[in-house]
Amino acid sequence: MVRVPRAFGTGGQAMEAAAAMPLGFDEAATISCNDLDQQTEALAAALPDNPVLLGGCCCTHVGAGRGLARRYGRIAVVWVDAHGDLNTPETSPSGNLWGMPFRMLLDGGDVVPSDAALLGARSLDPPEEEYIDHVGLATSAAGLDHVLDGVSGAYVALDCDVFDPSEIACFMPEPNGETIDDVAALLESIRARVPVLGLGLTGLIDAPGNVAKLQRLSAAAGFER
Repeated sequence: MVRVPRAFGTGGQAMEAAAAMPLGFDEAATISCNDLDQQTEALAAALPDNPVLLGGCCCTHVGAGRGLARRYGRIAVVWVDAHGDLNTPETSPSGNLWGMPFRMLLDGGDVVPSDAALLGARSLDPPEEEYIDHVGLATSAAGLDHVLDGVSGAYVALDCDVFDPSEIACFMPEPNGETIDDVAALLESIRARVPVLGLGLTGLIDAPGNVAKLQRLSAAAGFER
């Protein structure tokens, strides 16, 4: 496990505290940087071969995706999130960097849009919708066959606000979300097609009831304690 106790936005201290939850994995590293570029490079360098990451905000996924792409070559990124995280500094309504990391990863060239998918999104800003249409980003499980075709494996970026608020305690809950059962089945289906190279768990708050649920999701992706 790699812990990333940092949130790049206003009032994200609860997400930072969530990175300390005890999930029972061997500890590989803790990456704590006040600058996102520094965090991204430090995280990319420190990744074990097949990491489980616990954040922090979704900026965790930039370093994880970059590091795994450098190591494994062409990878898929399956971004599972209630939000798009596809804004830029020019389009972001809030200015919070945690609303931009998926776009950072794709614009950085480590992963191309045709090898990426955004699943579970139900709160998108108009510029994010325009970007999705422009690059043809897959937005349903039906598009995963194309996204996973020919890659060396997949990194799954799982922002836990994708779940219905009744399912898990998260930082930015959105109604009408996914169930733990549904996302576990998604992870199992990805794992059946390609190796899951890494799993990032972000957007949480530190709540005791979350631990067993995160352990179940990790096991569904093939990561055993």
